[in-house]
Amino acid sequence: MSQPDFEKPILELESKIAELRHVDNSEAINIAEEISRMQNKAEKLLKQTYSKLNAEQKVQVARHQERPHFLDYVTQIVDDFMPLAGDRHFAEDHALIGGIGKFRGQSCIVMGHEKGHDTETRIKHNFGMARPEGYRKAQRLLALAQQFNLPVITLVDTAGAYPGVGAEERGQSEAIAKSIESCLRTEVPIISVIIGEGGSGGAIAIATADRVYMLEHAIYSVISPEGCASILWKTASFAKEAASALKLTAQDLMELKLIDGIIEEPMGGAHRNKQDTILNVANHIEKALNELTPWDGATVVKRRREKFLQAGRNI
Repeated sequence: MSQPDFEKPILELESKIAELRHVDNSEAINIAEEISRMQNKAEKLLKQTYSKLNAEQKVQVARHQERPHFLDYVTQIVDDFMPLAGDRHFAEDHALIGGIGKFRGQSCIVMGHEKGHDTETRIKHNFGMARPEGYRKAQRLLALAQQFNLPVITLVDTAGAYPGVGAEERGQSEAIAKSIESCLRTEVPIISVIIGEGGSGGAIAIATADRVYMLEHAIYSVISPEGCASILWKTASFAKEAASALKLTAQDLMELKLIDGIIEEPMGGAHRNKQDTILNVANHIEKALNELTPWDGATVVKRRREKFLQAGRNI
């Protein structure tokens, strides 16, 4: 994926600053002063640009190739992570990764979509689009969470469930529906964060949670803007209009009361400061866990079901 179009003026400035840093300081010009001036200009432009992103631009940021992905989060905030493979029916799915680990001292089940960072890993993880065995693995992990009374953390970042023929033959829709049902029936707290794209049933399959948060520039929608445009206008060229109409930004969904909170990203998006982004997400998860602890299984299930039955009624 190329850099977002609206970032080009910023990237050009940053490129010039990088070039100046390699200029010989013995020259007559005051290089340090020029670098400082350009840095201030770049920071101002970055702030102005990101303070008024439209829906289409937020889609580009949510899909940015340098955003931190599931494994980046796990490496930074989960200790002793032990991935658990396979759905015990067909195969292992590498797009949806899950296992057991410790989050700030609390044993828990952690799962999420992994898109990959380069060509090799993107192919391996199928660009974050899980097949049925991924969602059946999620069901297995949810059952494990209930058996050992462990809270569940899910990190969502997928364009949607894989729509291939083989996936449909093996019951993609059934696997997603069963995963949603498992979330609704699991008698432990579930906390979900949309860290990039939250695409359709592939996202909600592991995001039917007690707390659903979104990163500031993440998106969450029933269909991609391109897919929506192809259906309504018969061409993907109307993706900008579709993105606006879908109300897929974190700000839109917060206003519609479909999520529980927005996690602030560093200025310029999560891809510009991965460490701060991951820390912000971890702090929100910890706060939610503290609010939901201790828990009673029956109460957890009842409250979660009421939360989703209520969705949309106050719009």
